[in-house]
Amino acid sequence: MKRRSFLQSTSAISLPFLLNGMPLSAFSKNALFNSINGDNDNVLVLIQLNGGNDGLNTIIPLDKYDILGNVRSNILIPENQLLNIDQSTAFHPNMEGIKSLYDNARMAIVQDVAYPNQNRSHFRSTDIWNTGSPADEFWTTGWMGRYFENRHPSYPDGYPNEDCPDPFAISIGSTVHENCQSSNVNFSIALRDPFSLAPLADGGSDIAPDTPYGKELDFLREIISQSNAYGDNVSDAAERGGNLSAMYEDDNALAQQLKIIALLMSGGLRTKIYIANIGGFDTHANQVLDGNPTTGEHAELISSLSNAVEAFQDDLALLGLEERVITMTFSEFGRRIRSNDSLGTDHGTAAPVMVFGTCLNPGIIGTSPELPDNPDIQTGVPMQFDFRNVFGSVMMDWFDVSESEIKQIFLDDFDYIPIINSCQSTSTIENQLEIFESHCFPNPCTNWLTIQFDTPGENIRIN
Repeated sequence: MKRRSFLQSTSAISLPFLLNGMPLSAFSKNALFNSINGDNDNVLVLIQLNGGNDGLNTIIPLDKYDILGNVRSNILIPENQLLNIDQSTAFHPNMEGIKSLYDNARMAIVQDVAYPNQNRSHFRSTDIWNTGSPADEFWTTGWMGRYFENRHPSYPDGYPNEDCPDPFAISIGSTVHENCQSSNVNFSIALRDPFSLAPLADGGSDIAPDTPYGKELDFLREIISQSNAYGDNVSDAAERGGNLSAMYEDDNALAQQLKIIALLMSGGLRTKIYIANIGGFDTHANQVLDGNPTTGEHAELISSLSNAVEAFQDDLALLGLEERVITMTFSEFGRRIRSNDSLGTDHGTAAPVMVFGTCLNPGIIGTSPELPDNPDIQTGVPMQFDFRNVFGSVMMDWFDVSESEIKQIFLDDFDYIPIINSCQSTSTIENQLEIFESHCFPNPCTNWLTIQFDTPGENIRIN
């Protein structure tokens, strides 16, 4: 028997019995679900591929294989070892996990994502991806930070609160993330281990002087208090939660980051944005091992990515959370079409964005990369899709953001891309604060079950 959730207009209630060992829960669809919008409890997970991923060695255009053979023969994987998607496209042979997700309609590929006037500096290009700025402008806020600030202009004053008890965004690692930066504060918290969050010193309780120093001291105290409150909520969620997949690899750093995200979600944390990262994609040399292009630094990175995402999706499915989560990869740029003499590739332009989940338009979005017959050493993969249109389209469909607000967050010339498909999911968030009297029989049950309980008089929908 499937887990059932009861939606009602009063406070969340947990029934004191189990179905197949899983608690039957009732809850209201209230503001606790709505740190981003009023209609869903969807979550977006971003995986940053630091260094600039070689898209042509990740998702290989088979219809351009002859061109690749002429310009990157020293790193090109033999065609008979690739994992074919169709007649024109294939995965790297180390992407069996991701290939399985693709085959089961749990993946979309957005081809050749970049931005106009591509900058090939790691720092500057990463800044552009995180802020959403044009290449010739320097912005100080992140695109997600602008979105959060539109909805929570007084933050951090008065947060956390009853309606927004949990962090808006969590960056897995030691630093908050640039794309969550608003005009005066970052909306993300940095987290490495949810089980070892030590409280910060409170900063004192004496009245701060009415000076610039005093104002800074008050702000610091507020941030400390907020951090401690968020830390308590994160730790509580980690204690309540649990992972069910056995596929996470202990020596896979990205897999362990995604495992933390699934753990916190299973524990009821209502954070909407999670950011994980995997580094090492700046493969100027030794991208492959001489004589065996299926091995080398890039092959190991792609294997880690594939295995981590497969384990994460498996965990989400087992936890009943799969329909609530969309996961996306991004990298500051792709690599050039021609390889270099060091068995590597140099900074380029566009690369594919991979999107994972059950609520997608699965398959390939866009056409096979347009590669010139004889590219020079500077040529990168031409752009098909602006990354701001990719992120903006996901925000529109996944978080019900209006097109006018997307244009305000990014740019006026926004073009919608149909990446997300409609997918209605039922939350499994529970609250143990209130118990009401109920009767169920027979218990345990086999083919049928009768549940009897009193309601406060409001309408109840049973899904």
